[in-house]
Amino acid sequence: MTKPSVSSSEPSSSKPSPADSSSAKSSALSLLSRARTQVATSVARLATVASRATGRGAGGMIGGLLADKIDPHVMHNLADGRPAVLVTGTNGKSTTTRMLANALRSEYSVATNEGGDNMDAGIISALLAGRSAEVLALEVDELHVPQVANKINPQALVLLNLSRDQLDRVGEINKIERTLRGAIEAHPEMMVIANCDDVLISSVAYDAPNVVWVAAGGGWLGESTTCPRTGGAIVRDGEHWYAAKKLANGSTFERPTPDWTITGEGITRSSSLDDAAHPLNLALPGRANRGNATQAIAAAVEAFGVGFEQAVSATEQVDDVAGRYSTITRGEHEIRLLLAKNPAGWQEALSMVDRSAEGLVIAVNGQVADGEDLSWLWDVTFEDFAEQSVKAAGERGTDLAVRLVYADIRHELIADPLKAIDACPAGRIEVLANYTAFRDLKKALERGEPSQLQRSTSPNSTSSNSTTKNSTADSAEA
Repeated sequence: MTKPSVSSSEPSSSKPSPADSSSAKSSALSLLSRARTQVATSVARLATVASRATGRGAGGMIGGLLADKIDPHVMHNLADGRPAVLVTGTNGKSTTTRMLANALRSEYSVATNEGGDNMDAGIISALLAGRSAEVLALEVDELHVPQVANKINPQALVLLNLSRDQLDRVGEINKIERTLRGAIEAHPEMMVIANCDDVLISSVAYDAPNVVWVAAGGGWLGESTTCPRTGGAIVRDGEHWYAAKKLANGSTFERPTPDWTITGEGITRSSSLDDAAHPLNLALPGRANRGNATQAIAAAVEAFGVGFEQAVSATEQVDDVAGRYSTITRGEHEIRLLLAKNPAGWQEALSMVDRSAEGLVIAVNGQVADGEDLSWLWDVTFEDFAEQSVKAAGERGTDLAVRLVYADIRHELIADPLKAIDACPAGRIEVLANYTAFRDLKKALERGEPSQLQRSTSPNSTSSNSTTKNSTADSAEA
């Protein structure tokens, strides 16, 4: 009869090795991390549904905010090592991301934050909504690029342009340049698709080991007068530019030779067997959008292997970006909304205003999301509208009116943007607004709200119907 074994209090001769202990600990932490992420995502989904159900918003932010609070690693875990491309810059992020996502969809399923929520919470929400997607195409705020890149480890980074945006939020523009340069240094394997016509962007990507240069245009030169690396003057000779002062190693900081170029005729590539330009016929008009499209196409082709003609065709189909390309009818007025958020964007938008329109309303707010420092108004060339009558509106309409006085522009100050529109002659009205003014006015027009004047004179009257339709009208986003 076999004697049953009995556990002994004596220590076993077989002791667990340090490696076994480490492995067990790592496994336990991994299980805990996954469990925490599951809780975070469940709470986020409930919050998103609740936000939509109560009419408080689309839920694109609240879900991500809660998930990030519960699990600091949720972005990394949701990305799950999938190939990703980040898009950043002062202007054009939303448009370029939409175009790039469309190009990538010709080959892959894509998760993207197409609503424009470009900080951590919005990115997490996009990842939650696209958990089964093969690739990630994400718009990212300039100052958030380093932390997002560290969590997602992107395959590519698209750098559009840099100019002053919100001085009270991000400070000097060179701070952003240094921040982005550091992100590239931390990810040397990442492909960078950079605009060589922008001096600051060129400085960001100048030392990148894997860079594709795109001549996408550099319409706003306000921040391109001095070299960010030496402080010396930037000298321009046609399309070429260079820094008068040499770099520390004795070399010249100058415009890189482009691999891709956009002109009025179309796109040319240095790798192409011929010099012929491939036509680019966008549904979104405007010089800036042609540059955005070229960088989106370059990223899809160079970093993800999408066919060139496929990428071009997909990009040409984009005709709407978060409602910025819509025409709204209100009574006797057909209103085109243009968005501008900074001097570069405003200058681009002003060049697109239809001078034959019956009226022009410019609405300016000064909320936190807009940047409370409105000194940039003095950098915008309103003088070009000497022959135009303008309605100055918005919470900071008085600041705008003062600027228009010095620009010698005929104008009328009407704080309520809806009332300003109603005061215009019947017909086509151009409305140019900064971020929160654009957002609030668009919502009011879509709801068919009356102006303050209508509310005060006819409190029981019903508002006029407003209808929205897609349009190829250009946006102010450069």
